[in-house]
Amino acid sequence: MTDSTLIEAARNSKAWPFQEAQRLLKRYPDGTKPDGSPVLFETGYGPSGLPHIGTFQEVLRTTFVRRAFEALTGGAPTRLVAFSDDMDGLRKVPDNLPNQALLTENLNKPLSRIPDPFEKFESFAAHNNAMLRDFLDRFGFEYEFVAASDRYNSGAFDDALKNVLRNNQAILDIMLPTLRAERAATYSPIMPISPTTGAVLQVPVEVVDADAGLIRFTDEDGSEVEQSALGGQSKLQWKVDFAMRWVAQGVDYEMYGKDLTDTGIQSGKIAKVLGGRKPEGLIYELFLDENGEKISKSKGNGLTIEQWLEYGTEESLGFYIFPNPKSAKQLHVGVIPRAVDDYWQFRERLGEQPLDKQLGNPAWHLLRANEKIDGTDAPGGGDTVPVTFGLLLNLVGVLGADASRDQVWSYLGNYIADADPAKHPAVDSMVAAALAYNRDFIAPSMKRRAPTANEAEALLALDTELAKVLDDVAAEDLQTIVYEIGKQEKFGFENLRDWFKALYQTLLGSDQGPRMGSFITLYGIANTRELIADALAMR
Repeated sequence: MTDSTLIEAARNSKAWPFQEAQRLLKRYPDGTKPDGSPVLFETGYGPSGLPHIGTFQEVLRTTFVRRAFEALTGGAPTRLVAFSDDMDGLRKVPDNLPNQALLTENLNKPLSRIPDPFEKFESFAAHNNAMLRDFLDRFGFEYEFVAASDRYNSGAFDDALKNVLRNNQAILDIMLPTLRAERAATYSPIMPISPTTGAVLQVPVEVVDADAGLIRFTDEDGSEVEQSALGGQSKLQWKVDFAMRWVAQGVDYEMYGKDLTDTGIQSGKIAKVLGGRKPEGLIYELFLDENGEKISKSKGNGLTIEQWLEYGTEESLGFYIFPNPKSAKQLHVGVIPRAVDDYWQFRERLGEQPLDKQLGNPAWHLLRANEKIDGTDAPGGGDTVPVTFGLLLNLVGVLGADASRDQVWSYLGNYIADADPAKHPAVDSMVAAALAYNRDFIAPSMKRRAPTANEAEALLALDTELAKVLDDVAAEDLQTIVYEIGKQEKFGFENLRDWFKALYQTLLGSDQGPRMGSFITLYGIANTRELIADALAMR
């Protein structure tokens, strides 16, 4: 496949990353900026807490668009900046952190100037920034880390701050109509840092000399202070800061959540006042819990990335996040099993699909999330795993809460020719996830029911047929046996669905289950006959 073939297919693709990249291409029709610098993608992070699943999805989705843009332009140079707003003042002490008194003593100070409550880094922000970088590195993201404190303190933002001061009134004209009267009374685009307490102040500010960066304000002790706004002695309001860094850094693309829609509007206006241009970007919908309610950190009704990776796989998380970001998604443990299996189904299809279909396949984007487009076929296209996550869950469900990794792999020997974890790392990660999922969500509530009279007769017939077959019979042949029993009128099933539901409920303790031929092969004929005997004994 040539670059031109990929470019043509990319330009015709309806997949959302390519649609976003098309909008960016309209900004730069040649694929490059006028000054020749790389097209800049940015994601933002507030380090008042630890990185979470929202951080992951924003960086991943932005990376999807970045790689789509590179494919669309034949490899135009790009950059991705992960920006940490660590000059923001700490407004509230999170409940889940140690040294609460220490943090309370430092309320309203910049996060980068508050001692680390974990006592590991030079500041609270440094701790959380390190966690962010570890978090992003864990997933192999290609990015450049930028901390607001470095830019403010070093003077790198000084010219941009002077620009804000020169346009102070124009920014006020934009912002004041959007604020309540009480907030408007103290609002200033620039927030000085108190020379006495070190707090980020929300007070009216008079611009004394914009070109020199001088401002005047009333400090917390009531004294009038005249000081520089430069060199880390001030911090911009959030919406102004957003616009300032867009302009100062030349950001071309940044997405944000629906809850920041107004921020995007006002920051875009401010960016124009500052002589810049609002970047392209996507407004994405927020995650919901299993009841359809907005996820809240304080309620704890969300799902952490650690939880997903305990009960699922890394690829499945990316797969679940990929579809239409403008639609809200429920985020709870119940969505994980299907996401794991769906990812591998899409990845297997990749090797058989024509290029236009590949570009709409989530696996194509996930495989390239951190790889440069080089015009070759999809790496890993057509890859698959020899066992589904759903089947593993049924196996460990039967084995019970105390099932072990070695035990599961011993059963996989019935199903996989070379059942060695080292040769099947993807399966091994699925095994670990299945064991955890079973332990916490399946085993505690599993209950097999006794079969009805007609179901018992059908189970007895199945047992009779299984007694006749050899251990190495193919899974499809076993599936045929199960089908044929369910179709016999004497057992009274209205349809095959009722027969399979009976099998799942009486043998597996579940309302849903796998292809029974595959399960019998994996679990073993003798073991399956024992399950049938146990079910019949319940009558």
